[in-house]
This record gives sequence, structure tokens and C-alpha cells, in this order.
Amino acid sequence: MGSLRFLSRMRMDLNKKEKAQLKEYLDSRKKVVDDALDRYLPSTDSYPKVIFEAARYSLFAGGKRIRPVLCMAAAETCGGRVEDVLPCACALEMIHTYSLIHDDLPAMDDDVLRRGKPTSHVVFGEGIAVLAGDALLTDAFRILASEGDASNVNPRDLLSVIQEIGIAAGFFGMIGGQTVDLNSEGKDVDYETLRYIHMHKTGALIKASMRSGAILSGAAQKKLSALTAYGESIGLLFQIVDDILNVEGDASIMGKETGSDTARKKATYPSIVGLELARKRAAELVKEALSSIDSFDDRAEPLRLIARYMAERKS
Repeated sequence: MGSLRFLSRMRMDLNKKEKAQLKEYLDSRKKVVDDALDRYLPSTDSYPKVIFEAARYSLFAGGKRIRPVLCMAAAETCGGRVEDVLPCACALEMIHTYSLIHDDLPAMDDDVLRRGKPTSHVVFGEGIAVLAGDALLTDAFRILASEGDASNVNPRDLLSVIQEIGIAAGFFGMIGGQTVDLNSEGKDVDYETLRYIHMHKTGALIKASMRSGAILSGAAQKKLSALTAYGESIGLLFQIVDDILNVEGDASIMGKETGSDTARKKATYPSIVGLELARKRAAELVKEALSSIDSFDDRAEPLRLIARYMAERKS
């Protein structure tokens, strides 16, 4: 019976019922996160008004909230409660949004559209965009520290999570990956360099989202290791699919221009191994992600649906 259950979970495509279930789950979690972010972030009535307008403009531009959703799903998988990890989930989204604001700057990717809207520097100017990103990154740790207000959170676990997220966002995470990505433009890079970029620029914060939710919920080492492996797989999967969509995605669905990676001669999976092998690697990563959490019960079902959704997403 166990092997049959495993085989059913390894099926790649989501059927109509599963898509509806996942949509309902993601929509409900997104609302929880959006409502909390609105409470945590100072209003535009605050002074100086423009910085709060710029921060909110990007933070509420329509993202899917994948990282906070993963944090909450990991917590629930380990028997934790959404409300106990909500400040952490929101902090992760703020850090992610800061990275997008900075990635879009003329000095970086020079993108003018994000989620179908003009990017922050187009609307507010480069200086305010830089400051809005800085503010979101900094304020994320204030909100993360407020996790200690939750009676069910162990202070030592919270300290561990703050360190986890700090590493994922810093030199040995997003910043390291972005640095190698920027320095690799227009150059021939090998597969290991490409993998480093993806695992750090994108994968590090996704893995940290999984680990944070699990740690704050008191997960035992065996469960934490399994969820870490899942996070590593879908972190790389997410960026590979992004690479593929930049080549053959629909700009009207994605809300941003396609073909920019090729124009900037960026190191991507399609550019180094080709589209066919990139798709094959994405499929392998879905299987790896599902395999890593096969021992979990039905509370991990959202994670199984998310892994399969990652491979077929269009935006």
C-alpha cells in the first residue's frame, strides 16, 4: 500500500481537482499573509510618506507569497500553528521583495516591469527604490524578532531562525548568488557556477523558509532534514522554471518581459544545457522533492501539490 501511495504522489501533472485544492490553499494563505503585512508595515500616513508608499507599492504588487506559504506549510507539516510563524513568514516576504526591488534597478537587471506594473525605480526614482528595498530588509528583522511575542515559540529556536534567515539573505546566500550572477554576465560559465548562482540567489531563501517554519514548530532533526532536502530541491526547481519561462513564457501572463536573460547574456539552464535538458532537470527535482517528504502524513499534502505546481507554473 505504501509503495502505491508513493507512486501516486510521484505523478507530475496536477489534475483539475488538485489544481482547485491548491488554488484554494494558496489563496487562503496569501490573504493571511497580506492582512498581516498590512498590519506590520507602517501606513502611508507615516512620515516621510514617500518611503512608505514605495515600500507598500512593491510589497503589495501581487506576488504569490510562495516563501511565506512554504514557511507556514512546513510549520503545519510539523504540527505547528500558522499564527505562531506568521511574523517570520511576513519577514521572508519583505526580504524577498527587497531583493526584487534591487534586482530591477538599472545597475542590476534594469527591468521596467514587475508583475505587470512599472518597477519601483520607474515610479519613485532610483534613490527611493534603493531606500525602499533597504527599509524592507531592515524592518523584516524587527518583525521577525516580534516572533518572540508568540507564547508557543522557543526563544532559542527564534534565535536560530534569525541566524538562518540572515545567512540566506547575506554573503553566503542571496548576495553571494547575485554577485556571481552579475559577474557572470557575458561570460562562459560552467555548470557548477550556474548551480551556485541558482542555489544561492534563489534557493537559499526558499530553503530557509522551509527550515524556519519547521524550527519554530519544534521539528525533530529527522523531519528538519527531510524538509531541508525538499527546500533545496524546489529552490533550484523554482529558478530553473524561471529560466525556461524567460525563454518561452507568455509575457502577458508573467507580467514582465521575456528574453531579457538572453539579451543580457546571463548564465541560465537553457543557455548552458539547452531547453530540453533544463525541462528534464526540472522534472527530476520534482521527484526529488516528493521523495524527500514521502514519510510525512497528509499534513504535507500542500507541499506535495506545491512541488508539482512549481514545474508547470506559467508565471
